[in-house]
Amino acid sequence: MKHTINVKELRASLPDIIKKVRLGDQYIVLYRSHPAFRIMAVDAEEDITIPLSDDPIYRATAIGRSSDGLTSVDHDSTLYGKNGQ
Repeated sequence: MKHTINVKELRASLPDIIKKVRLGDQYIVLYRSHPAFRIMAVDAEEDITIPLSDDPIYRATAIGRSSDGLTSVDHDSTLYGKNGQ
């Protein structure tokens, strides 16, 4: 289950939130009324919000040289998996 809380609620309820996160809950934490970060289990799968074809970074035109000698295709494979899968 997804919850939205503020920083004050996070501080006051941290032990309970940890228990719930371990059971699969996720939290979006607001700071000054704006989303600041998400709390979720380390092994939880993140929701993909847009298809890779709409991701502005995916297969972006190269803008410089890689210091490690890898190509942009190599970097895409590292970031997105083989063939963007």
